[in-house]
Amino acid sequence: MTEPRTVNKSRFKPVRPLSALLAGQLKDMFARQGFASAEIVTRWSAIVGADIAALTQPVKIQWPRGEQAEVGALATLVIRVEGPMALEIQHSGGQIVERVNRFFGWQAIGRIAIRQAPLSRRTPKKVPRGPSAAEIEAATTALTGIEDADLRAALGRLGASVKKK
Repeated sequence: MTEPRTVNKSRFKPVRPLSALLAGQLKDMFARQGFASAEIVTRWSAIVGADIAALTQPVKIQWPRGEQAEVGALATLVIRVEGPMALEIQHSGGQIVERVNRFFGWQAIGRIAIRQAPLSRRTPKKVPRGPSAAEIEAATTALTGIEDADLRAALGRLGASVKKK
């Protein structure tokens, strides 16, 4: 009499999200730049507003060190601004400091330092253009065996979209 075989557990590790795999490395990278978390970078537009966020990017937070690091010493937020807008952002510095401190919930930033450099922006994805009315009409007229007008129109739109790709 033979004993039943037991099923071995898989040798493969379960699939984990990329964010879970990179969390440690990203945390270290942000910590080297003075950021306690990635939120100030990822939520920059919500923190300072869309108008200022379109012109700036946070680079790092410089915390006071050595003799300057007394109790209550404030940090400097370094932001990147493209050349022509630096003067305008300099005038908005107090507003930026206020909004960032409000985000932190305590008085962390005392001033901003502006670095003039091109902003690194993601290129927006192009939205594919749908089929033209003539393409939809041609696909709809080819569907002669369908009596329901709404179904024929829907299938015509679908057919024109598929044919376009």
